[in-house]
Amino acid sequence: MKKKEIKFKLAELFSGPGGLALGAIRSFAENKDTIYGIESVWANDYDADTCKTYARNIHNGNEKSVVCAPVQEIDFKKVPRFDVLAFGFPCNDFSVVGEQKGFEGKFGPLYSHGVRAINTHNPKWFIAENVSGLQSANDGNAFKQILKDLGSAGKGYTLTPHLYKFEEYGVPQQRHRIVIIGIRKDLGLRFKVPAPNTKYNYVSAREAIENPRISDNAQNHELTKQSAGVVERLKHIPAGENAWYEGIPQHLRLNVKGARMSQIYKRLDPKKPSYTITGSGGGGTHVYHWSEHRALTNRERARLQSFPDNFVFEGSKESARKQIGMAVPPVGAQVVISAVLKTFAGIPYESVESKMTNGETKAQEVSSLFDGLEVETTVAL
Repeated sequence: MKKKEIKFKLAELFSGPGGLALGAIRSFAENKDTIYGIESVWANDYDADTCKTYARNIHNGNEKSVVCAPVQEIDFKKVPRFDVLAFGFPCNDFSVVGEQKGFEGKFGPLYSHGVRAINTHNPKWFIAENVSGLQSANDGNAFKQILKDLGSAGKGYTLTPHLYKFEEYGVPQQRHRIVIIGIRKDLGLRFKVPAPNTKYNYVSAREAIENPRISDNAQNHELTKQSAGVVERLKHIPAGENAWYEGIPQHLRLNVKGARMSQIYKRLDPKKPSYTITGSGGGGTHVYHWSEHRALTNRERARLQSFPDNFVFEGSKESARKQIGMAVPPVGAQVVISAVLKTFAGIPYESVESKMTNGETKAQEVSSLFDGLEVETTVAL
């Protein structure tokens, strides 16, 4: 007997180039009579190159399926019906690297448009993603308010927030992100955080970049021209070290006062996952090869973000770099979303307790974040 097929229709806000969506459409769960999967039907972003990248890779070039406009202009009553909402709302004002303005910044309040979309369509579930700094922005009040608003949106949702270390989920990069899964309460389902599958067997930077070898004619694989000074400096920086390495001759050292960012001219350690790939930054922030005296190509950065080589990023080299750095790693997204589909299919899987603490938060303080909400969480102190 042919199995029944259930495909959740996915809509996405702040879509980026499509890392989360790629992980979603690659996910599936199968029980004795039904196959569960995901179909991407609609997306929104405001950057033209990003929208073209998403349309090309996720919607087979159909640019009409990606609305390229500020989210404030979207009338959710007029978009295609969806069962799942994904939104990696902009993290600029929550990142610990920046000023952490939270709700007082330009980007902080944008999550509310995800709430607006949920209120309109009442999807069966949603997935929201943001940087780990979300926990501490505005003294923790931003995270508390976001959880409250998401939990009470639409018909009400049971939330499972968790700080995922994506290097523990097959991504060759140390990338730590908060992911919130919300399942509509009336469905009576409980999502559990999937257990890490590479916690003791990380994918190294060397393995990601060299296995298999990137084709010379691969797209987004242009080399960056390095100045003679940069090349000379890199010659004195061992793998895993950065611009502050003591062995750099005095005349090649950077004259920087105050805070010193660890990623400046930092070379990868080929035996470990990469450090976090970013989407912007000036000289010295482009991620550097462990032995060759150069910055990585965008294709190499994309591999560290777990994108396949046939995923093409539209626009200039700098635009592609930004898109890659801002994306959700599809391999990590696939692990999380596959667990959601198994939850709907009634398929057990290995799980861990949700841990939402910055290591300094006392149990009662964390507990107070979730007062009045239906949240699956256990605090590890």
